[in-house]
Amino acid sequence: MSTFPAGRPDGPPRYEIRLQGRLDARWAAWFDGLSLSTADDGTTALRGPIADQAALHGVLQKVRDLGLPLLSVTPLDTDEPDTTHRPR
Repeated sequence: MSTFPAGRPDGPPRYEIRLQGRLDARWAAWFDGLSLSTADDGTTALRGPIADQAALHGVLQKVRDLGLPLLSVTPLDTDEPDTTHRPR
């Protein structure tokens, strides 16, 4: 059985999900407000809080539905300041 990260004391755990391919900011709403950033190497990173394992699996199913290759899923350190910017 895998352990779900404890997360920040003031909220749910945060993740970075890296994809091969580029998504523009309009996709953030489809990914429950996770922040999206693109890199020069042609990848997109989704970052932000994910409530629980069920929500994480939901995000990964959306990635699968897009057909973009999943490169990594990384829990972010709880000591890291939350720099997630949510679109308005």
